Amino acid sequence: MPTTEYSGMDPYRFGYSPVVARPKLSWPNSARVAVWVCPNIEHYEYLPAEVRMRNPWPRTPHPDVLGYGGRDYGNRVGLWRMFEVLDKHNVRCTVSLSMSVIEMYPEILAAMEARRWEYMSHGYFNTRYHWGYAPEEEREVIEHSKATHLRLTGRRLRGWFSPAVSNTLNTPDLVKEAGLDYICDFYHDDQPTPLATRHGTLIHVPYTMDINDALIYRQPVEAAEFAQMIVDHFDTVYREGSDNGRVMCIALHPYMMGAPHRLKHLDRALGYIRKHKDAWVCTAEEIFDWYLANGLKAFQAHLGKEA
Repeated sequence: MPTTEYSGMDPYRFGYSPVVARPKLSWPNSARVAVWVCPNIEHYEYLPAEVRMRNPWPRTPHPDVLGYGGRDYGNRVGLWRMFEVLDKHNVRCTVSLSMSVIEMYPEILAAMEARRWEYMSHGYFNTRYHWGYAPEEEREVIEHSKATHLRLTGRRLRGWFSPAVSNTLNTPDLVKEAGLDYICDFYHDDQPTPLATRHGTLIHVPYTMDINDALIYRQPVEAAEFAQMIVDHFDTVYREGSDNGRVMCIALHPYMMGAPHRLKHLDRALGYIRKHKDAWVCTAEEIFDWYLANGLKAFQAHLGKEA
């Protein structure tokens, strides 16, 4: 028999509030929309060390040379093309980063550091997913990410995005326990929102699966159409942001958007956004810092609770 009993888990960790009824969120210099660009710079193991609930290379027995080679292309070639376009439009990024990348490829770290990019942990390898992890296993990955980031950049790790969005029931609690500031695992809003954890409030910074070039891989969508999606999405949140500030994330993967025939379309879309002076092109940490100082308390008062 299907149950109609309320589980007590919904809404999960965050209180419900329709966006049209919230306190006004204002961005710096009265910007309508905060736009952040998130390259996913990842490492996929040639022979994954573990296969639990999801096979990272399901097409063939391991190794899958086609799958691996395509992703390796992104770090060898595609990323370096993307640097040129992002530099042209003065976009400072927050990277969804497999932490193994900055250990294995110091040239990539040096290039990102020269651009003052930020990093949120995307786990250690993008072939090791957290579904089925015990809390101590997931905690170990988070702590290892923190230590690797501090050792190689000299800075504190502030953000988390689970590899392949393999968020568990424990992830927000463990991220907050580890002292990180924000998480990007949920796609439930166009504004930052507080999440309740066992250790206090954690902030969610909106990521995206809509404006994400993974669509090129998973569906019959090509780069020109994807670029138009960026423009159309921006037009809508820009219009809405005149009343209440919005967030727009553009999620990219070097092995997809870094292909020669695709890059000009990203160039066009970023150029369109840059023509709007009241669009704040920023980073995830800048969104977090501004929201913590200027938006969180009003939203919590509106909810009548912390999250």
